[in-house]
Amino acid sequence: MTSREPSQYFSEQPRGTEVRRTITARIWGREFPLITSSGVFAADGLDRGTAVLLRASPIPQGSPRILDLGCGYGPIALGVAVHCPGALVDAVDVNERALALCRENAEALGVADRVRVLPPEHVDPETRYDEIWSNPPIRIGKQALHEMLLTWLPRLTPDGVARLVVGKNLGSDTLQRWLIEQGYVCERVASAKGFRVLVVRSQP
Repeated sequence: MTSREPSQYFSEQPRGTEVRRTITARIWGREFPLITSSGVFAADGLDRGTAVLLRASPIPQGSPRILDLGCGYGPIALGVAVHCPGALVDAVDVNERALALCRENAEALGVADRVRVLPPEHVDPETRYDEIWSNPPIRIGKQALHEMLLTWLPRLTPDGVARLVVGKNLGSDTLQRWLIEQGYVCERVASAKGFRVLVVRSQP
């Protein structure tokens, strides 16, 4: 997360008038036109951390069930859905403005039938995911972040994997140690532009 972002991007209803714009995000070699808005994360363009996460991660294959946790206006969820035609994606965020944008972008890209956009409380707690992708909202605070991860990581399938990107200066190494203390296997698989990419799995 960058300090340029207003704090309200993780609020349910962002303050201020909605000012929309269209940006272009390059995801796995393809240009995606995406509608963004004031009051959502990375409104000016694809966040550097998210870009690092995508570059460091393989495109999902087959017919996986995937969670984009903190989807914003949808670059990860939509990138996965377009590049992996068999994927079913849950795009989850607390920000109502971001959810509306993600739905619109999914419709525009023709993947709305495979991208379910919803707030966290509407997700069936029995749903299990083959992959969880997230540029988590570190600025919500350590306790809230830990609670969020302890809510969603147990929803991985036994062979599932979570892919997280966290700024080094925002505690990526501390988070990695904490995840290991919680009983997860957590490896740093990439480091670029001040960000770490962590891959998290349940213990075998």
